[in-house]
Amino acid sequence: MPVVNDAVQTWLNSHVERGFSPAALVDAMVGAGFESELAQATVNASFDAADAARAALVAAPCGFEVAAGEYRYDPAPVAAGNVIRAYDRDVKVLMRCERPQIVAFADVMSDEECDEMIERSRPLLKRSTTVNPENGSNDVIANRTSEGAWYHRGADPFLDRLEKRFASLMNWPVDNGEGLQVLRYGVGAEYRAHFDYFPPSQTGSGVHMARGGQRVATLVLYLNDVAAGGETFFPDAGVSVAPKRGGAIYFRYMNGARQLDPLSLHGGAPVLEGEKWIMTKWVREGVFA
Repeated sequence: MPVVNDAVQTWLNSHVERGFSPAALVDAMVGAGFESELAQATVNASFDAADAARAALVAAPCGFEVAAGEYRYDPAPVAAGNVIRAYDRDVKVLMRCERPQIVAFADVMSDEECDEMIERSRPLLKRSTTVNPENGSNDVIANRTSEGAWYHRGADPFLDRLEKRFASLMNWPVDNGEGLQVLRYGVGAEYRAHFDYFPPSQTGSGVHMARGGQRVATLVLYLNDVAAGGETFFPDAGVSVAPKRGGAIYFRYMNGARQLDPLSLHGGAPVLEGEKWIMTKWVREGVFA
């Protein structure tokens, strides 16, 4: 009968951090020969430890002070004001949150641009992946049930114009951005709570950070209206944003001192009716090549 040694605990901790459900991890352990009660107790203990560690690191939510020694919120690059001129388009600011740093926008893209990205992407969709924490590979996992299509940065004039607009809105160099990713979520599809940055403690992160360094911020663009569900949520901050066609949400998770914000934990809630199309723009601290 197998025992819970250091190797098993390391495996379990990495999968907890990646967002696997307790039931999935218990099933995996039982399938590997562990007794059901031992598997359940070990998984529960790992989730309890992860929750305690996160609680110890998390700064105060929107509107509250940050305790000494925790993540420090320096000024975000996004311009002030209720309307921002983003390259070729005026973008409305709907909401700002200081902790974590979140900005919700309207009118980032036109209806025609949203339709163009959806129709371009529909025939290219493949099951979405996440970064393996051990070796940096891109794996299909149970907690991300979307389909996606990737585009090289500035691949044609249409994409180049969008890239310049998004870079202007985020006030971050075009060359520091990853290529655009379009995602489709059907009914029941979701992306459970996760971080967009690469955890420095994980071996696999080095593979990705070699190309432009750490991720510093994300822009999620909503390409259609969703009949029900599909919100972008920040569970530790108590913030949730419903998808609205042409709108977007920006969030920043690395400050000038290269600290990483634990309050940036976020996810995509299950789609309850219809489908959800989004486009994601990640930006790095350096030039992404």
